[in-house]
Amino acid sequence: NLKGVRILLVEDNDMNRYIASQSLKHFGCDVLEALNGRDAIEKLGRHKFDIILMDIQMPVMDGVEATRYIREHISKSLPIIALTANAFKKDIDQYMSIGMNDYVTKPFEENILFNTL
Repeated sequence: NLKGVRILLVEDNDMNRYIASQSLKHFGCDVLEALNGRDAIEKLGRHKFDIILMDIQMPVMDGVEATRYIREHISKSLPIIALTANAFKKDIDQYMSIGMNDYVTKPFEENILFNTL
């Protein structure tokens, strides 16, 4: 049951953000959206979240940079799940090494997103 889970969805692509947001709301999650890593960090300063879904490739500040910043300055324990089209082992290893907790490949299947959350 994910009802009431507060999620920060960090995604620069309008369509990807819309699809992910609709899926999360269908699961009962409370969703706040950010357009890039810098926007996410700003929102983390004003709101409490249970999980971050973090796109990797974004303008202004990408998901890797944002995760490093979050781990160093905001929280070492807040779960961060990568949303990525890059599912090569070396990419996934990098995401885990900087402090991400898991990943979901795009385009995602709702049941995989649900189970990962």
